[in-house]
Amino acid sequence: MGTFGTAALASMEKQLPWFRRMPAQQRSWIGLVAQAGIAAFVEWFKSAEESRPAIADEVFGTAPRELMRSIKLKHTIDMVRVIIDVVETRLDDLAAPGGEAQLREAILRYTRDVAFGAAQVYAQAAETRAAWDARLEALVVNAVLRGEVDDGMHSWAAALGWTSKPVTVIAGFTPEDEEPEVIIDQMQLAARRARVDVLAGVQGHRVIVIVGGADDPLEAARPVAAKCGPGPVVVGPPVDDLYDSTTSARAALAGLRAAAGWPDAPRPVMADELLPERALDGDDEARRYLIDQVYDPMCAAGAPLLDTLTTYLEQGSSLEATARLLFVHPNTVRYRLRRVTELTGLAPTDGRNAFTLRIALVLGRFGTRPART
Repeated sequence: MGTFGTAALASMEKQLPWFRRMPAQQRSWIGLVAQAGIAAFVEWFKSAEESRPAIADEVFGTAPRELMRSIKLKHTIDMVRVIIDVVETRLDDLAAPGGEAQLREAILRYTRDVAFGAAQVYAQAAETRAAWDARLEALVVNAVLRGEVDDGMHSWAAALGWTSKPVTVIAGFTPEDEEPEVIIDQMQLAARRARVDVLAGVQGHRVIVIVGGADDPLEAARPVAAKCGPGPVVVGPPVDDLYDSTTSARAALAGLRAAAGWPDAPRPVMADELLPERALDGDDEARRYLIDQVYDPMCAAGAPLLDTLTTYLEQGSSLEATARLLFVHPNTVRYRLRRVTELTGLAPTDGRNAFTLRIALVLGRFGTRPART
């Protein structure tokens, strides 16, 4: 057995480039596997067919777990092929007179069983790793939703191979009668087709998807939305990395709750497009944004701007009616409305933007109302 094992290692050294690059300790482990494989063949050949031992346990049981991570299944098959070649070169010396054909047939059957045994070992390892990855993925998603984005969570993400930037969080509803594992698998498949990375989690009737490496978050969300159930799919704002992903997650979930207020919202829809509904639904972040980024800039620009916008909205977006009430030329109204667009990014002439501006005006005035006595 020792002679065959040494010959097998020498042949692998000569024929397999990946074997030559391995550390000495791992090569010695492979030597043990090779000797175990040859010894197991001898025992297998001597035993009656109904009492032959399980090959996977006999051959691969001698290898430590670390070897499984170092050698791919393809390499294992190459290794088995080299060992069998070494044995076949000495077939005439091994076989009893007239038993060469019987021994050759036994080697072929043994090789088949070794290949199936190797596939079973690697399949079990893959299932274990997949289950572990699924637990880590759920932990990362839960940590993002709870705001517990610390170094520990980044370690979990790193174990999953996550290095993508920027990051966007997508929230939607689960398909009916679908198992969580199936939903997550579908999200992963859609992400691979879109060439982005995702971490997905199912929480009750909600599905949360963290997308990384997407240049256009809304475009990256389309294949994900196709796998979600009926209802809105909301895309949080993009952030730099996982450390900031809680911000995107809060916006996406707030948008998902408030999306009922805009039945005709596109699918998917950015959370920032749902700012007025979110503000009405009690989302403090949306309220602060509308006050800080919409109301305050207009207020700083002067009272005429606010008066013009207020009158324009109250007069059903009529330029002429606004100009008459303010005693100004319609071109003055147009100029002030353009100024509103420059300051806020919202055009008062657009129905949806006009609704957002109206909510911002109301929220801003709440902050300026006198204290009650």
